[in-house]
Amino acid sequence: MNLDQNTIKQLAEHLDNCQLNQQDTLKITEQHPDMDWDDAYAIQDEIRARKLARGLKVVGLKAGLTSFAKMKQMGVEVPVFGFMTDDYTVQDGGEVKVSELIHPKVEPEIAFVTKAPLKGPGCHIGAVLAATDFVMPGIEVIDSRYRDFKFDLKSVIADNTSASRFVVGGQPVGVEGLDLRTTGIVLEVNGVPMAFGAGAAVLGHPAAAIAMLANHLGERGEEIPAGTMILSGGITEAVAVKAGDNVTLRVQGMGSCSLRFV
Repeated sequence: MNLDQNTIKQLAEHLDNCQLNQQDTLKITEQHPDMDWDDAYAIQDEIRARKLARGLKVVGLKAGLTSFAKMKQMGVEVPVFGFMTDDYTVQDGGEVKVSELIHPKVEPEIAFVTKAPLKGPGCHIGAVLAATDFVMPGIEVIDSRYRDFKFDLKSVIADNTSASRFVVGGQPVGVEGLDLRTTGIVLEVNGVPMAFGAGAAVLGHPAAAIAMLANHLGERGEEIPAGTMILSGGITEAVAVKAGDNVTLRVQGMGSCSLRFV
């Protein structure tokens, strides 16, 4: 690590306040170009500690920048990982207040719920599928705190991978006999199809993102507990939304979930 603990706490407070106050900022590596990967995750950890101190609870994990389309869109080559707290939860068909966000976008995902713990190193797709209770449709609302969604990989890790809201719904489906690589999705905004894709867009297989998360946590002496809900990453590019938009994700064999922006 290159940053001292005081700087890490200050940057975490800054990014946390940006989210609370719907205020954007320049990417933090501009002022701290020597920041390394450990620093970035340490800042994210400090943000989580701040949220927990406010009484929030972690309700899920997420992988970000996992689709080839998303990597190309953001100019990065490595997935990132973050967490979701209970204030990010939106009920299926529920509302998201645009006034509480900066510049929201939506992306279609497949959510995994585990029935057994997963821990790296050496976690692989087969282990993930064996530990999966079911999968279901999920929409993540991303809302980077960085101005114009311009950031580098270390900055977005520190910013908890742009997490802000999510919804899951549809029909929970077991993975036995299911080929998630060829599972198709359609993302609609106001009834108009805006993005199409299949599970293979996420690292060749959505479970690969979960395995990479388990291996990442394993390096930190942590694991994915049984009963964890994990968003495996956007299958398509992110789609910008505004007040008045209704967003629906339809996933082949899993039904749909939706939310609306007000």
